[in-house]
Parts: sequence; structure tokens; C-alpha cells
Amino acid sequence: MKKDFFDKGLKTELIEIFESVKDVVKSTEGRSRSGLMLGLQELGSTLNGFIGAYYPISSNIIVMNKTPIRRIIETNSKLFNPYSFHVLLHEYIHSLGFLDESLTRKKTYDISKKKFGENHIITKLSVEMEKYFPNLVYPIQGWIPNNNPLIEIVTGFDKSSFVDYIT
Repeated sequence: MKKDFFDKGLKTELIEIFESVKDVVKSTEGRSRSGLMLGLQELGSTLNGFIGAYYPISSNIIVMNKTPIRRIIETNSKLFNPYSFHVLLHEYIHSLGFLDESLTRKKTYDISKKKFGENHIITKLSVEMEKYFPNLVYPIQGWIPNNNPLIEIVTGFDKSSFVDYIT
């Protein structure tokens, strides 16, 4: 039987990682945003590498590529949490209005260094992602996925922005 990498446990882990991302950005930058969704999409990879995730400008969704997640779990599952944190942090910064890729990478590094220190794996990923994932490619501005992309929405994402209206 084929293992389902994208089961409820993995999705719950991504939700928890994102909550940590938001807390870290709030504590280091004093910025936040609520109401985001997470989508998982099979974007595959090419000879040049893979795109970890993307944030469509002026949207409320971060879309992560399933392909690298699957490969990380198969080859070195210890990197799943740091990789996911890094990718979600990078895309969350985009969602806060930082659209320039080089500025977003710098902010990702600065926030990671402030929170975790220079030698933490998350900070190292923001400096030399290629060392850990040699075929990673950052999308150029304006990159658009294939037509009719099938995006699987992760329910319960950005859970700290939900308000309980029942008293």
C-alpha cells in the first residue's frame, strides 16, 4: 500500500509550523496578517530544480509544492520542519507586502537569525538553501503555475485568526 505523505498528521504539522512562523514574525518585526490559507499543489520539478512554494500577489493563499515535501520525507525527514518553517516564513513575508525577491530573502534571513541564531538550520537554509536542497529554484516575479492547477486546501490553517463566536 502506498504511503499517503499528505495525511492529516503532516497537514497538522504544517499548521503548527505556520503558527510558529506568525509568532516569530510578530515578535521580531511587529507585523502580522491573518486569514491566510495553505494549498498543496503538485508542481513537480525540472532539470533546473523545483519551486518550494509561491504566494500569488494580492491573494490570501500560500501554495506549497508537494514534490519537495515528499522527497524530504523520503530522504531526510529531519529536514521537514526546518524546510517547512523556512518556506512558510518566506511566503508569509511576501504576504505582508514584500514582493521583491531579494528583499524577502534578506528579511527571511534576518528574522531567522534574530530568532534562532546564526548556526541554526533554519537560518542556514535562508543563507545556503542550495547546500541542503541543491535543486531549489526561487520563482521569478510574475511566475504562474500551469493552467487549471489542482490545489488541495489544508483546512484549519492560520487557526489563530479564527474567532470563537459561540459563548
